[in-house]
Amino acid sequence: MDDSSELILNLDKLHTTDLGVVRIKRNLSLDVEDIVRWCRNKIQNPDASIIRTGKNWYVDIDDCEITVNAYSYTIITAHKIKR
Repeated sequence: MDDSSELILNLDKLHTTDLGVVRIKRNLSLDVEDIVRWCRNKIQNPDASIIRTGKNWYVDIDDCEITVNAYSYTIITAHKIKR
């Protein structure tokens, strides 16, 4: 099983902290109610590039990068990608 399928198979474990919600909304200028659902939808997108480096997964999709801890499935942060 490759890393990306491991993350996809465990999307039900995806979560974040209260501070994570604030950080992600601020970094991506988002006005959505459910950040975890928003991130889950982005990660499931067939165009998403998922790479595991060390203890984190990095998901690149739609000019943003979502960072997820590979052990706890915590969404740590998300940033806009400057191209």
